[in-house]
Amino acid sequence: MNTLSYKALIVEETGKNEFSRQVKQANINDLPDNEVLIRVNYSSLNYKDALSATGNRGVTRQYPHTPGIDAAGIVEESRNSAVKKGEPVIVTSYDLGMNTKGGFGQYIRVPADWVVKLPKGLTLKQSMIFGTAGFTAGMSIFKLIQTIGPESGDILVTGATGGVGSLAAGILSHLGYAVTAVSGKTDTSLLKKLGVKQIIARDDFLANTAPPILKPRWAGVIDTVGGDILATAIKSTHQDGIVTCCGNVASPDLPINVFPFILRGISLLGIDSQHCPMAFRSIVWEKLSSDWKFDLLETIYDEIFIDQLTDKIDSILKGELKGRTLVNLE
Repeated sequence: MNTLSYKALIVEETGKNEFSRQVKQANINDLPDNEVLIRVNYSSLNYKDALSATGNRGVTRQYPHTPGIDAAGIVEESRNSAVKKGEPVIVTSYDLGMNTKGGFGQYIRVPADWVVKLPKGLTLKQSMIFGTAGFTAGMSIFKLIQTIGPESGDILVTGATGGVGSLAAGILSHLGYAVTAVSGKTDTSLLKKLGVKQIIARDDFLANTAPPILKPRWAGVIDTVGGDILATAIKSTHQDGIVTCCGNVASPDLPINVFPFILRGISLLGIDSQHCPMAFRSIVWEKLSSDWKFDLLETIYDEIFIDQLTDKIDSILKGELKGRTLVNLE
């Protein structure tokens, strides 16, 4: 086993601020000395993976490196009694794919406390259709529905054709919520298929952002992009509404005043899927494998193989992808 080689996407620094990525043979010996060795069956492509694959030092400090913040597979070796050889498992977030070699390789070696045992209601493939995007959507929904029910009013989902947004829209529709989506894409067929009741073009949504507070429209919001879109969503949320925030692809800045918070009692809840405690992590995965597993889950992804990753990384950076991109490493 110690001399085993495997396929991995390897990103290398070729010059100052210059990086290349290529599928190559890697060796088990080059993996970090962690407790659990996993043969990866599936991963998925996320925006953070694309940043790592293009040399973003805010994500990955040292190269050469293998990105991939998601992985699902079978335990090959374990030095921890809590994780058994032969078990199907999921690893998402923590440092996987950032500064620890990630799921775009056929093997990973990680600490035992990063490992989630695959819930009975999911296959390895389905777990990676969800991946970090679905887990983040699940965390957002869990916090939202503690106080906001389907009868409370419409739920707004921003960045709705992306991974987190599309999965959030699908789960919420499955749970009986009326979902309104904001998207910059012209093709909104995915959202209609997921049961979204109304679709608002991004430019139309941002047409009137100047007032400090807007007409209340949403009982709750799941925001995936940040910036002006998040600010506008907060300004137009009902009294005592809940807004969750998990992304900053539009901007990390929040151009807003305190009026929605002190005049309407809006709650803004941050979502940190990377450092989520294991107890909460397990609860969310159990929900994704049961009550929140919607019928259209397996219709919202494209499946690719490791040799196709480079082109898809370019596409996600250009904002061209919809739904989820599953990476088959079998």
